[in-house]
Amino acid sequence: MAVVMSFFQWPMLGTREFVGLDNFRYLLGEDPDFLSALRNTFVFTGLYVPLNILLALGLAFWIHRSRWANLWRVLFFVPAITPMVANAVIWKLLFQALGGAPNVLADGRTALLAVVAMSVWQGFGYNMIVFSAAVNEMSPSVLEAASLDGATGLRRLVSVQLPLISPALFFAATMTMINALQVFTQPYILTAGGPGNATETLVMNVYQAGFESRDLGLAAAGAWLLFAIILGVTAVQFVGQKRWVHYES
Repeated sequence: MAVVMSFFQWPMLGTREFVGLDNFRYLLGEDPDFLSALRNTFVFTGLYVPLNILLALGLAFWIHRSRWANLWRVLFFVPAITPMVANAVIWKLLFQALGGAPNVLADGRTALLAVVAMSVWQGFGYNMIVFSAAVNEMSPSVLEAASLDGATGLRRLVSVQLPLISPALFFAATMTMINALQVFTQPYILTAGGPGNATETLVMNVYQAGFESRDLGLAAAGAWLLFAIILGVTAVQFVGQKRWVHYES
């Protein structure tokens, strides 16, 4: 049904009119808000994904050596299971109280960074649990053999430990990328897409087209463009993983 709607001018109330590819042409060529939302989504994803992965990975290795490992896992995982709306409201209050003048959420140069910071805090706990389980399952015999061969420090991490947990890295990177491209709640609560459209994302653009402008055809076209982007990015990840992901036979 969404495919059909994307080829129509489809108001919530009123007459529907077949317009062919006009919705897609408008979004990609004439609608400045959509192109801005596309750019913001890519910037958010480019910042959020590596920060999330690096923080989760670093904490997983640190926790592995701690005598309080189970306690740290629980504490770091709590934000991931806390309702996102509640987290966003609390962070908004914190930014408003500590942002100074101009407020960090009201400045187009820092608003998106604030959304990224809140999102990383909210989301890294899940990946940390995934990585922590992978680190715990690393083969002791392989690690011992690497030590006997003189692999220590960074060399041990890059050449031995990361390849051993590469399936978990691939899973986390793929799922985090997909979630990042669909970001909605954090910018919607923190900034409502502002200031201007500095933090408007693709899903927010679809929401505004469908439920504020009441143009369901345009919203459906935007949703299918987002689907195509996610499909393309995921396909590239699956093709690329053949070079660096190592599965035990």
